[in-house]
Amino acid sequence: MARSKARAKRPAARTGRFTYGFGGNRADGKADMKNLLGGKGANLAEMARMKLPVPPGFTISTDVCTHYYAHGRKYPSALKPQVKAALAQVEKLTGRKFGDPQKPLLVSVRSGARASMPGMMDTILNLGLNDLTVQGIIRETGNERFAYDSYRRFVQMYGDVVLDLKPQNKTERDPFEIALEEKKRQRGVTLDTELDADALRELVHEFKLLIKMRKGVVFPEEPEEQLWGAIGAVFGSWMNERAVVYRKLNDIPDSWGTAVNVQSMVFGNMGADSGTGVAFTRNPSDGTNEFYGEFLMNAQGEDVVAGIRTPLPIAELKGENPRVFQQLMKVRATLERHYREVMDIEFTIQQGTLYMLQCRVGKRTATAAVKIAVDMVKEKLIKPREALKRIDPERLNELLRPIFDGDAKAEAIEGGRLLAKGLNAGPGAATGKIAFHAEDAEAMAARGDSVILVRVETSPEDIRGMAASQGILTARGGMTSHAALVGRQMGKVCVVGCETLLVDYARGELRVNGRDTVLRSGDPISIDGFTGEVFAGAITTKPSEVVQVLVDRTLDGAKAPVYKLYAQVMKWADAERRLHIRTNADLPEQCAAALAFGAEGVGLCRTEHMFFGEGKIGPMREMILAETTDQRRAALAKLLPLQRADFEGIFRVMKGKPVTIRTIDPPLHEFLPHDQEGQRALAAEMGIPAEKVHNRVEALHEFNPMLGFRGCRLGLVFPEITEMQARAIFEAAANVRKAGIPVEPEVMIPLVGHPKELENQAAIVRRVAAEVMAAAKVKFKYLVGTMIEVPRGALVADEIARTAEFFSFGTNDLTQMTLGVSRDDAARFLTPYVDQFEIYPRNPFESLDTVGVGQMMQIAAQKGRATTRGLKLGICGEHGGDPLSVQFCHQIGLDYVSCSPYRVPIARLAAAQAALAR
Repeated sequence: MARSKARAKRPAARTGRFTYGFGGNRADGKADMKNLLGGKGANLAEMARMKLPVPPGFTISTDVCTHYYAHGRKYPSALKPQVKAALAQVEKLTGRKFGDPQKPLLVSVRSGARASMPGMMDTILNLGLNDLTVQGIIRETGNERFAYDSYRRFVQMYGDVVLDLKPQNKTERDPFEIALEEKKRQRGVTLDTELDADALRELVHEFKLLIKMRKGVVFPEEPEEQLWGAIGAVFGSWMNERAVVYRKLNDIPDSWGTAVNVQSMVFGNMGADSGTGVAFTRNPSDGTNEFYGEFLMNAQGEDVVAGIRTPLPIAELKGENPRVFQQLMKVRATLERHYREVMDIEFTIQQGTLYMLQCRVGKRTATAAVKIAVDMVKEKLIKPREALKRIDPERLNELLRPIFDGDAKAEAIEGGRLLAKGLNAGPGAATGKIAFHAEDAEAMAARGDSVILVRVETSPEDIRGMAASQGILTARGGMTSHAALVGRQMGKVCVVGCETLLVDYARGELRVNGRDTVLRSGDPISIDGFTGEVFAGAITTKPSEVVQVLVDRTLDGAKAPVYKLYAQVMKWADAERRLHIRTNADLPEQCAAALAFGAEGVGLCRTEHMFFGEGKIGPMREMILAETTDQRRAALAKLLPLQRADFEGIFRVMKGKPVTIRTIDPPLHEFLPHDQEGQRALAAEMGIPAEKVHNRVEALHEFNPMLGFRGCRLGLVFPEITEMQARAIFEAAANVRKAGIPVEPEVMIPLVGHPKELENQAAIVRRVAAEVMAAAKVKFKYLVGTMIEVPRGALVADEIARTAEFFSFGTNDLTQMTLGVSRDDAARFLTPYVDQFEIYPRNPFESLDTVGVGQMMQIAAQKGRATTRGLKLGICGEHGGDPLSVQFCHQIGLDYVSCSPYRVPIARLAAAQAALAR
């Protein structure tokens, strides 16, 4: 078996016992054996102990699955005799015998991992039927049609699951379904249930012939051979493609394995008084406290879930069979009281008698999860702490993002408008007109258009176009690319790395590889940031209720039920968490949104993004092109009032909450045009020769700019830059303080790897602070610290802490430098690193590599605090909004995490869960 992504430890084979029986109001083992029996087996056993009507059976433990894959798909030697003994116990409880032609025992064989994986693995029903036992069923029931219907289903499922007779590609139809459709055509009927016993008997024979012709094997008649074939197929399905993909998406370790449940059959297809259904104890869509589900009469379980027939709402069962309905209502109440959870149940009615086949914790939407958690606290089923543990922080995205109208999206898919799929980097849904350039996006937005900025990839120069757009779509880039990082910070819907898109700037066209579709600038397009899907044309969206209340202020919170639920959960979370939550924000409106979501400060304000604002890029470029210090100072003097105004706006919004401002970080070449046309336009604007601009661009060129002339290195070589930025920060602070508004700036020097770098820059900052406070005759508190993003900086943190008053871990760059991996270029190999080779359990740019990068953070935290008691520690990389990373930050004792505004609620809940876990 492949190694676990989560590296979860599992116990070795415990006692050499591999089968556990259930039924007759008792069960082997003890409660809470989910790891050993899987969720399905453990819950069947528990329902049996609760004296619910569970057909007898037994569970083969997950230890067998582990052994099976570790030993070349071989079973433990003790398994077969244990299965034989367990089967004998089922025979005793049912009064039937496996393989007996007079009173045969038929069984189902189903999977069951400890985590629910609905539909991902294989199931076989009616096992034990052959040409002899089917006659015993006919004699016993007097119902030939039922007997051959069950036989037909069994041969079809066994042929598919065990003998692998199934479609080999997407265009090929299921051969069994083709034969079934032909039989209905021959008999002039529409539904499966309209086929008589003769037709079903013929289908059994035809299905067996299909198996012989297609697979070259004879369908096994011996029940014991059928049973071991089915057990092997279920264990084998643990590693089928869909199960593997599902586990990767849901972070379920391969090492857990599946159990196999062998259970005596009960039949919902015995006539009009029999049936089957699936239900939830509460509505999994919106959380309403109502019995929710579907059923079918004269059917088996797969008929409900496979869409073969249209099921009926569970409420209609009350009219169909009031007695069974009342029994189900009692079961519903019993299960909720026992598990204190919403349960998903499967049941069968055999000739008017109810049987429970499964229960498991029900999957639900984010809205339902929050409502159910809050309601169960009100009902005193659970405590607030338990409610917090049950809500996946990531799922809160669904409460915050606009979404596509479900019917409109389905119509778009049916109409063939789905173009491509990329990485879902910024949740939500957006529709707008295509703009290929930032300036076009601005102009279109100014005209009142909704815009989707479509780029091969974005850069800081696109910032205004990104701000003007409803969504961002790129052909390149990963989950921490510029588009993804800034898009999340801005609360933009974002799809990145959509490699099948061909963006032609020259023609102003967007094509899809392998398709004739051509979209042009101004054409409508829609992107789904939840799924990464890209659609041609517009799709109707609707805003999140929570956003309407908190950010847009268009909805009264008292009249918004989803918001009230969200607010209650956040109140509980804030009462439990130790970590403070800040935001990464560069503009006052971003800060305001973050405050609405509960941010307690700004953990990262990137000053370089401000340089692309109105009227700022010109002076910035003058400064870069300057040949003398005096020329640089003259250009910086133009920037000073502009930056000061930006900082004033942020300080006024934050009202005394801490604001960490990073001095300029990226290399200077990012602020200059790289194409000849852009360079000529800049030269004309500045009244200088185009050759001068070109030469300066060439002079600034670096082979690896992320490890080059950037961060504190710029401040050391050009101290006037640091001086201007410090003056803008402190003059803004003085002005705001004079207005009676508290202020708490924190100046952060980036890319420090040597204590002398910080000493140099901190001296400039502190000198300017003293000058400003003296001139303005006002005092305010401020801090000077550094971003720990260079491994050397982490290793010598004790020396750096002599100057620094805080550390903020810049985990985006710290990850790059520690792993030696470029976050912008790693997409082509990081996916197989995670999914195929399992080198990393998850993308290290999305969730912290706690073993490697995390160790750097621990070293820096311990060394820094050993030198400076009370040293403030935080994280400002994008990992600050990842729940697993937040948990790690709590564990190593950081003071705060900082993340994009729209991830603040996620971080609040994750921080509470981290505190509860400790």
